Amino acid sequence: MQIGFSLPQLGPQAHQGAEVARFAREVEFAGADSLWVGDRWLAATEPSVGYAGTAAMPREFGSVLDPFVLLSAAAVVTERVRLGSNVLVAPLYRAVALARSLTSIDVLSGGRLIAGLGIGWSPEEYAAAGVPFASRGARLEETLDALQAIWTRDPVGFSGRFVSLPEHHSELKPVQRPHPPIHLPGFTAAAIARVGRRADGWLPVLRVPGPEGQGARLRQARAVVDAAAEEAGRDPGVIETVVRVNVARGSGAPEIAAAIEQVAEETGFEHFFVDLLYVVDTVDAALETAVHVLDRLR
Repeated sequence: MQIGFSLPQLGPQAHQGAEVARFAREVEFAGADSLWVGDRWLAATEPSVGYAGTAAMPREFGSVLDPFVLLSAAAVVTERVRLGSNVLVAPLYRAVALARSLTSIDVLSGGRLIAGLGIGWSPEEYAAAGVPFASRGARLEETLDALQAIWTRDPVGFSGRFVSLPEHHSELKPVQRPHPPIHLPGFTAAAIARVGRRADGWLPVLRVPGPEGQGARLRQARAVVDAAAEEAGRDPGVIETVVRVNVARGSGAPEIAAAIEQVAEETGFEHFFVDLLYVVDTVDAALETAVHVLDRLR
């Protein structure tokens, strides 16, 4: 089993940003397999769409460290852990700038990047980026096409409905070939079909504590991913699953480890990463919790 953790990025942990490198080094030394970041542009005071079906934004979303900076910092102080995003809201970025940032991180890390990309859910973030919210799915598709072109061709150009690149030189490529693995979330029918059709990995969510039957529902959703892959002429076995473990405040290492063990047994999934955003407020506490989780699962 592979176990990862979120880097200190949001809320009170973000105010201790100088400790991010230490966290990355020490949690790798403790045996972690991966480190992860998310992506929040802003936390609207009166959101038209709240977080996770609510009408509000968590207070933690008001303090956010840049995901590219954090992945770069972790890249230069670690040697082994994979470095992932879950997820970058890809349509908010210009494809050429996104490709440059992700290529840089893959080069800095010696080929350890997992590029987790999604469409997001906040209309206010799209407004801040000057990007129409309604076309986000199609924009993601074209952004993926453009990234893959930039990463595999030189010279390269791209012309789409939403994304266009003039012909240009692109000599610096990622270490991973043909490109870093692209992982996508998938909850709706369209998103799950996209995972099966073109992703290298799937990014589902496990909640701790959570409702009964989460393992069975994850297994059923993975079957839909596999069917979509087969329909697209792909081998489902090449699509990795990395489960994000969203932990509520009040849950400790015993509850986290037990939930992971149960779902791993029920699904056969082998890679989980624990998001400690809502669990603790300090980097030291996050590191202590991470070490306890690793001790219980090893």
